[in-house]
Amino acid sequence: MQRFIIEMGSGNDQYGQDYTKAAARAIEDAIRHSSIPMFDTLGLDHTKMAVQVTVGVQEPDKVDCAELAKKLPRGQAKVKAVQGGLNVTNPDSGNVIVIASAAVEAFLDPKILPK
Repeated sequence: MQRFIIEMGSGNDQYGQDYTKAAARAIEDAIRHSSIPMFDTLGLDHTKMAVQVTVGVQEPDKVDCAELAKKLPRGQAKVKAVQGGLNVTNPDSGNVIVIASAAVEAFLDPKILPK
């Protein structure tokens, strides 16, 4: 498989300390900036595209990766959570803001591309 796109994004959850919500927003931020017209232009089936998403948060075990993968609009998606991101605590209220970062990579088998 050959990687043909990588997009980065960030997202947060300001009040719920919800790592999955922050990760979803980071993924959405990354893909919101992308358009891949080659599928229509070349007549390619987007289901042949493999999508690998890596999200970084302070508590990766609190991310529902399967739920995030279901929300990706194209391709065969896999999501993994790793140590990263940032937790920021408001010293006045004790509220923790969860900040996630995401990398969305798309891959195609070069054999399916027209010559």
